[in-house]
Amino acid sequence: MSNTDAADEPDADQSESITIYSDYVCPFCYLGRQSLARYQETRDEPLEIDWHPFDLRAGKRGPDGEIDHDADDGKDEAYYEQARENVRRLQEEYDADMAQELRTDVDSLPAQIVSVHVRETAPDAWLAFDEAVFAALWQDGRDIGNRDVLADIAEDVDGIDPAVVDEALDDDDLRDRVTDLFTAASERGVTGVPTFAYDGHAARGAVPPEQIQRLVEA
Repeated sequence: MSNTDAADEPDADQSESITIYSDYVCPFCYLGRQSLARYQETRDEPLEIDWHPFDLRAGKRGPDGEIDHDADDGKDEAYYEQARENVRRLQEEYDADMAQELRTDVDSLPAQIVSVHVRETAPDAWLAFDEAVFAALWQDGRDIGNRDVLADIAEDVDGIDPAVVDEALDDDDLRDRVTDLFTAASERGVTGVPTFAYDGHAARGAVPPEQIQRLVEA
C-alpha cells in the first residue's frame, strides 16, 4: 500500500473519466475515494471512474486461490504501525468514517469478482455497488470476502439482483479473467494502490483533492 507518491503512468484514459487501480482491502484506496469525492464536488461535470482491480494479497495467495496468512510478505509490525498512523492522519484530514485502520484478515478477491460482474451486467448500478463494498468493510467492519455479506450488499443496491453474487462466484472463467486483470495492472507498471491515472500521468496514493485536480486539469 502506498499513500503519497506520484509518478508517470503510460496507459491512462484520455476521456472524461479517471482511471483508478484499487483493492477494496486497501484503506488508502477507501481514503483516496474520499479525496476524489471532494474533488468531484468542485466540478461542473462529473468525472466517471474507470476502475481496474488490483490484488494486494497476491504475495500470499496460493494456487487454489486461498490466502496463506503465515506467508512472509516482508512487512513487519513497524510497517503496519506506520500504515495505521498514516491512515489515522488521512482519516482526520478527509473526515472519513472508518471502523478500523487495517484489515489484514479479509480477502477481497470475491468482492472484486462480483464487482467486475456487476460492472459488466449492470453498469449503471456499478458505482453504487462499489461504494457499498467499501462502506461495508471500512465503515461497518464486515467481511467482504464472505458470500452472504456480498449478497446483502447487492440486495441493498438498486438495479442489482442479489443472485449476481452466486453467478459471479460460481463462474470459474470470470475468476480467471479477474486474475488476468490483476496481471495486466502489474504489466502496466502499477505497483501500489490507489493509483489515479489520467492523460498519460498518474498519482499514487490517497493524495489530496488538489493533487487530483492538478492531475486532471493541469
